Amino acid sequence: MYQKLLKKSKLFWILKKIDEAIAGEARERGCLCGGKLHQANYPRKPRGSLVGDRKDFQRRLSFCCSQEGCRRRTTPPSVLFLGGKVYFSAVIVIISALRLGTPQKRINELCELVGVSSRTLLRWLKWWREDFVRSEHWIAEQGRFRTCPKQTKLPLSLLESFDRKGPAHKLALLLRFIAPLTTSSFGPTF
Repeated sequence: MYQKLLKKSKLFWILKKIDEAIAGEARERGCLCGGKLHQANYPRKPRGSLVGDRKDFQRRLSFCCSQEGCRRRTTPPSVLFLGGKVYFSAVIVIISALRLGTPQKRINELCELVGVSSRTLLRWLKWWREDFVRSEHWIAEQGRFRTCPKQTKLPLSLLESFDRKGPAHKLALLLRFIAPLTTSSFGPTF
């Protein structure tokens, strides 16, 4: 059921709207120095979706302080992008999660669909099992779950920890949960 989400461009449009809302809140708060924030997006060339080559998805929302002498950059958390990784965050989560318990033939088909090599998939799994679990965010937030997701089954165990019905809702909640890891503007990542 999760693999079907990768084929739906509607999911990526919804994630883009969530990013825009998060960015709007950050812009309204302004800079830490009190200055106004001006648009200063980063160009991106995301992979892994049918919408990836669309102009609408080729920018990472970011701001720069208008105050002379400050010019601090503020990059809000994102549900669409996972830090500097080139694949959409939904692709990274879904394919990494499906690696557990899905027949290898199906994994190969999904990887081919979104252009992910087996080496890239192994790097993602390493990120989940090593870097993610050492992040300050995970260490601080893992206690909020009734049953702590199993480290060896990440990200599937984390995805299944969310109490929403339907894979799209669970995926959106997971992406919102890990969004603080997508930027250093809102605190340390890992």
